[in-house]
Amino acid sequence: MSLKNDLEMVKDELTSEEKFFEKAVVTEKFVKKYKNLMIGSVVAVVLFVAGNMAYNINKQNTIDEANTVLIALQANANNPATLARLEDLSPKLHDVWVYSQAIANKDMAKMKTLTKSKALLVGDLASYALAQNSQDISKLNAYAENQTAIYADLARVQSAIILMKEKKIKESHELLSMINLDSPLANIAHALMHYGVK
Repeated sequence: MSLKNDLEMVKDELTSEEKFFEKAVVTEKFVKKYKNLMIGSVVAVVLFVAGNMAYNINKQNTIDEANTVLIALQANANNPATLARLEDLSPKLHDVWVYSQAIANKDMAKMKTLTKSKALLVGDLASYALAQNSQDISKLNAYAENQTAIYADLARVQSAIILMKEKKIKESHELLSMINLDSPLANIAHALMHYGVK
């Protein structure tokens, strides 16, 4: 009986070794067949991670350099080389700087160039500043009709005040009635409609 058990054990052992070698051969065939694809995948992942890290480092260096240039501009706002360097590094930050200087100096020529700015809000704010500075009803109304205008209601109030000064009360009330009740300027519009006539 013991001999039979020993034979069974040896047979089981050989079977498990055969299965192990069979799996090893299948794995080796798989690795040989797809070796280039696996190496290519690993290389692609490594290159992607390295490229992403390099991009982020470069982006951060550009931001840091743009901030340094902006600090230099604050110290000397009249340096054209520094301003040009800021435009190269960050066109949007450049537009924000130029806008701040144009507002401070009331430079409407620079403001006009900023109306096409890609920087968030700068184009809209420059358009409003030009319309407001002109005190021209048609320009204020043109600005207010723009769907994305931030100061549309304020432009309407300013147009209404100009119309009131010209004694065009009906037109003024029509403009003021266009201001939504949800607007922060709704109370001012309401007051102008009732008390703005002298």
